[in-house]
Amino acid sequence: MSRPLSTDLTGLELPPVAASWNEKDVMLYALGVGARPPEDLDFVYEGRGPVVLPTYGVIPGLMAMGGLFGEVDVNPAMILHGEQSITCHRTLPPKADVEIRGRITEAWDKGKAAVIGFEGVASDAQGALFTAAATLFVRGAGGFGGERGPSTSGKNQPPDRDPDVVIEYQTRQEQAAIYRLSGDRNPLHIDPEFAKMAGFDAPFNHGLCTFGFVGRAVLSGVFDGDVDAFGSLEGRFADQVWPEDTIVAKIWRDGDGAIVEASTQKGNVVLSQARATHR
Repeated sequence: MSRPLSTDLTGLELPPVAASWNEKDVMLYALGVGARPPEDLDFVYEGRGPVVLPTYGVIPGLMAMGGLFGEVDVNPAMILHGEQSITCHRTLPPKADVEIRGRITEAWDKGKAAVIGFEGVASDAQGALFTAAATLFVRGAGGFGGERGPSTSGKNQPPDRDPDVVIEYQTRQEQAAIYRLSGDRNPLHIDPEFAKMAGFDAPFNHGLCTFGFVGRAVLSGVFDGDVDAFGSLEGRFADQVWPEDTIVAKIWRDGDGAIVEASTQKGNVVLSQARATHR
């Protein structure tokens, strides 16, 4: 029986989830977040490994987060993806069998809406491999009498100077159609009629697809393409990316990593409050 939303949910452990992937899965994900030959051959060709993009962990991580809906009384149709992070404890292999242990990290009452935080730690036979975390904004679910929670205003704000690196990647018309084959089959991102029913003009790209594009930019601009150096990436989804938009990642080097902000060619910020760190 599912539990009602309350601050008492914080710390609730979710049933463990088994997940696995292989070379085809990680190459398909790479294509879904814009990798293409010949410049990205390492990620899309088994003759080069394939090398696994560090943000791939959000795919099994999202699958584990699905266990939340069986434990907590929320309407999935009212959920917006707020924030996302991935932390790599080791370099992700092209094949793996893992168990993901998830828990609710926070539950806040925002008045007309609620915010729920999730964290999932994926482990294989050698120990912890990655941690995926997210916050979900649940429309119409507030007013249950809980605390409002801390403000994230000012978090990971870019410094008042030009970025050290700017990397641009153009998305394709079929980007969401490819990305959804990695597991997120939400019709919002492919079905025009469904998108209109949801209040949008047309299907748009997945937020986690945008996260993967920014992850590729960070891998190149912060870690010089070295997946072994990639420690973490976190950020807040701020706006939609539409098919054929160009994602512009601005990177400011900072301490052990970098502050990141991504916008489209139109100037609208799509991933804010973002930071990458070395492992």
